[in-house]
Amino acid sequence: MRAVPEIRIREERCKGCGICVEFCPEDVLALGEDGLVRVVRPERCVWCELCELLCPDFAVELWGEKPRGRGKADASVAG
Repeated sequence: MRAVPEIRIREERCKGCGICVEFCPEDVLALGEDGLVRVVRPERCVWCELCELLCPDFAVELWGEKPRGRGKADASVAG
């Protein structure tokens, strides 16, 4: 079974800009009716960490044990 992170959205920090939603390559996140980010498909997360890195308000956090070779140091994500 593939490891997936717990994706935490700090609602008190989220301003609903949608940057994390737009850059998520797996459509894990979506804007809710209230204008804030919601985790809608957590099982599709590939640990690219773009949501966490690009959020200007530090409202997105990924928790868990990241698989080796994934995330910030993975050049294949950056393209």
